[in-house]
Amino acid sequence: MQRDFQEPARCRPDLVIGREEVFGQAREQLVRGGSVLLHGPAGIGKSTVLRALAADNGGSARTVLRCSATESESHLPFLALADLLGLVLDEVSGKLPAAQRTALESALTGRGESTLQRDGLALRLAVLSALRALAAEGPVLIVADDVQWLDSASAELLGFAARRLGDTPVRMLCAVRTEGQEYDRHLRASPPDTLALRVNPLSRTQVSELLGHRGYTGLPRSTVRDIHRTSGGNPLFALELGRALSENPTPPRPGEPLPVPTSLRTLVLNRLEMLSDEARRTLLVASAGARPTPALLRAAGRENAEAETAQAAALGLLATEPEGPAVRFAHPLISAALYAEAPAHERRAAHAALSKAASDPIERARHLALATTGTDPDTADSLAEAASLARDRGAPSVAASLGLLAARHTPAEADPDARRLQAAEDAITAGELDLARDIARDVLTRATVPADRVRAWIIVIDTAGHAMTEVDSVFPQALADAGDDPQLLALIHYQLTWRAVLVDGDFDQAREEAAHSAALAARAGDRYNELMALAFQAQIETLMGHPDAPATIKRALKEPQDPRVSCHHNGAGYSRFRWLIMSDQLAEARATVTALLREVQRTGAVESEVHFLRGVAETELRSGHCGRALDLARESLMMARDTGIGEVASAVLTSLGEASGGEVERALELAREAVAHAEEDGDQMYVSRALTALGYAQLVAGDAEAAVRSLRRVRELEQGLGITDPARGRWQGDLAESLVRTGELREAQDVIDVTREQALRLGRESVLAVLDRAEGLLRAARGEHEAALAQLTSVQDRLAKLGYGLEEARTAFALAQLRTRRPGPTSYDEAARLFRRCRALPWLRQVDAATVVPVAEPEPPAAPAPTADALEGLAAMERQVAALVMEGATNREIAARLFISVKTVEATLTRVYRKLGIRSRVDIVRLAAGRRTK
Repeated sequence: MQRDFQEPARCRPDLVIGREEVFGQAREQLVRGGSVLLHGPAGIGKSTVLRALAADNGGSARTVLRCSATESESHLPFLALADLLGLVLDEVSGKLPAAQRTALESALTGRGESTLQRDGLALRLAVLSALRALAAEGPVLIVADDVQWLDSASAELLGFAARRLGDTPVRMLCAVRTEGQEYDRHLRASPPDTLALRVNPLSRTQVSELLGHRGYTGLPRSTVRDIHRTSGGNPLFALELGRALSENPTPPRPGEPLPVPTSLRTLVLNRLEMLSDEARRTLLVASAGARPTPALLRAAGRENAEAETAQAAALGLLATEPEGPAVRFAHPLISAALYAEAPAHERRAAHAALSKAASDPIERARHLALATTGTDPDTADSLAEAASLARDRGAPSVAASLGLLAARHTPAEADPDARRLQAAEDAITAGELDLARDIARDVLTRATVPADRVRAWIIVIDTAGHAMTEVDSVFPQALADAGDDPQLLALIHYQLTWRAVLVDGDFDQAREEAAHSAALAARAGDRYNELMALAFQAQIETLMGHPDAPATIKRALKEPQDPRVSCHHNGAGYSRFRWLIMSDQLAEARATVTALLREVQRTGAVESEVHFLRGVAETELRSGHCGRALDLARESLMMARDTGIGEVASAVLTSLGEASGGEVERALELAREAVAHAEEDGDQMYVSRALTALGYAQLVAGDAEAAVRSLRRVRELEQGLGITDPARGRWQGDLAESLVRTGELREAQDVIDVTREQALRLGRESVLAVLDRAEGLLRAARGEHEAALAQLTSVQDRLAKLGYGLEEARTAFALAQLRTRRPGPTSYDEAARLFRRCRALPWLRQVDAATVVPVAEPEPPAAPAPTADALEGLAAMERQVAALVMEGATNREIAARLFISVKTVEATLTRVYRKLGIRSRVDIVRLAAGRRTK
């Protein structure tokens, strides 16, 4: 019978957010019969992980013993031991020698005067014997939380037993609070095989997930970023900050630290009482500064800054900086709590001093704003200038914060909403879409100027991303506000272009909207928006395979240019990149998009950076640099999820990268996630792209039937969207190959013929080569082996010249499978070499599998032979498979000769057996012999 004493509420492992790695390592250690010591600072989540592990592993133990020490009770001897063994004392006492039993009962019950000094050896041996007695009945798990507060007597006794348990099935799962790496003394008191695992801070994404899980939803991403920074990734601190924000009706002003609840102030500021008043004022000035140094503090009037910061460092409030003069708090929360604790007038005084002491104009303006109350035109103008400077420096998030401060100090008659809208546009550039949307919605509640209203509507539409169905009601209102103003109408028709693409899937309508937007902008003399509309028109025409695409690109690149357009992810530069990569000019495409990426990284344009990272990754993937492509794709996905920008597109590309150079299961997971999100958004174009990635991953995974289902949907979607350029998604070759593998040869030929006509018209050489490879496989499946070999050999050479490394390697693999009836280790050398060069790990695994010669299994007893005429009732593919079985070919040999998967061969044979009423391959051979004797 299993006993689990004092078990708290169970904590599901899947809810231990951000702790998958440490949870997995600990779980493996416990499954092996080892012990685990979790360590880390207060609030980092050790107890949460410990409870989850106990819940997960408790079922494998007959007895679970628990204790959770507290500081207030750490002076009571044997208390932890009583928690652990008190409820099993009656069971084990009878199995102990008399002296040990007496000493243990005295210690646990408090009757008598047992002490370590008087009964030391007896007590030590009693604890060891008690654990051995329990383990003799079944495995024991000891769960001890907050080990640092164990009373010294219990700690000594447990340590003695732990070091001597040997192979006894007793595991220890402990958690201890540490500030650094000082867990060694606790490790010495654990079993010799104990694995020490540090519980580290959470990432920003994990903090966001934790806050959402606990109900603190709807927080802007900029606020989540501030929570992560202030908490240092500590889950307890992050949750307390989230709670304080949710309970506070007044959000902090831009540039101000987050409100820190009293619970955290008490936790981190208890050492402040040991500081002098002057030292506390110095620390307040440091907490108000962005990058405080002793020199800055002195310039702000803190004459004894060095001595006062040294005093704070000695108390652990400041961290020492051996490689620089910066004054850095030991934890970001100390700075925030110190600032929150100070009265408002002291905070303003600190900012006033820093506004004169700071050398950076942006910092001076920020401090001036936080030192000023009410409206002030001069302060507002200084902040607007600082925002412009931050924008030029590539710090759009800082520009947005300064812009909001400028608006706060701008008098009502000076149009503060214009500054708010500029701040919202900076927030979009920085990827802070929630903040931008909130600003725009706020402006719309009171704005009456048409230009301000349309500008705000455009921000609302922009922040919707690809989920444009959510803002359908905005367009009529925006058009009404625009009236007959061509400049304002140009902005709205540009957004209607996106709607036509993403929601309606109507490329003809989208092309008309883009052209109309460009014409309106030209009439208004708005060169920026004219160029943006032309660039979008060029992208649409490229996707459509429209003959006007090159001419439109030239118009979009014609002088005069606007520097804001040249590096925009929807600008002419990116349109040119798309045209280059679809035209097989990989080297020039790489150079173009790499230059774009460098520029937007300099300017801080986050949305464009996500786009251009994907562009570089796509180019590397086409070139066969799978490892590099996967790294870039993962980076883009991480940035997309952090900002909420382009998550579906980044997931699609990362899926393609994983299927080519990483893990196929991860590729399938990402692709399915992308399909679900795109369908939820009503984004038909990205449904198509996500299904393309899913079909490719299914093909790599060996599930040709699933790949056919996914890629057939892509074909239907793109026919409905009017996309005729096969270089856009490059799924046609994979669909044809999957159809060959499933034996649907007629449809495969149709896909090849239709796509070839389009590719020939547009000059898409790499697409033609991949189609020819699929046709080579089709010929092999029809038994035209010599023609197939010749065609595949030509395809490999063409793809190598075009620079498509992965496609070249796939063709070499197809050739190797076709050239040999019995795969051997030397048959696939060329394919393996090319896949290794590409770092195409999933494909390399396929090569390894192909080189393994299957061991023949004994045949089952033969069933009665059917009539020979039954063969005529089989389908074409079934007859081909049956004919090869009659020749004595193995399943793997049949798959190689017909270029279908082994799984397809097995499924086909199952159908053959069922139709012929037989049970094995032997019956097919007998049937063939019967036909020959007729």
